[in-house]
Amino acid sequence: MKLAEALALRSDLQKRAAQLQVRLNNNARVQEREKPAENPQTLLAELDTIMAELEDLVTRINLTNSAPLPTGETITALLSRRDCLSKKTETLRNFLACASNLTSRSTRGEIRVYSTVQVPELQKQVDALSRQLRELDTRIQGLNWTIELQ
Repeated sequence: MKLAEALALRSDLQKRAAQLQVRLNNNARVQEREKPAENPQTLLAELDTIMAELEDLVTRINLTNSAPLPTGETITALLSRRDCLSKKTETLRNFLACASNLTSRSTRGEIRVYSTVQVPELQKQVDALSRQLRELDTRIQGLNWTIELQ
């Protein structure tokens, strides 16, 4: 199984577990002399099965992600880099939006508002970070479809 397939299966198992939570909650209590729509013991057994499968799968994904690539890096390190690049890019975009939003003056007597940074230079930096993020994400996706799950 490829890593990408395992990631899709993990997502499916997580959704099934969430659906079981709702089904269990819906069948937790009934009125006197009524029966639940579904047997909670059956649902709990299904939850145990799903959680055992999910635990095994997540362990294998984590082992795969932490194994060294031919470049010496790990997918875990690449994922961390992607998350940090994404957060930094988002933060700089928001800052750039604030720095670019200058209020217009109606009269000469109004207070002038200036940006605290050089917006064009910062925009170039954000564009470069965005490109790095796209390239890194593409690399990670490619690895997901070529690496076998441990």
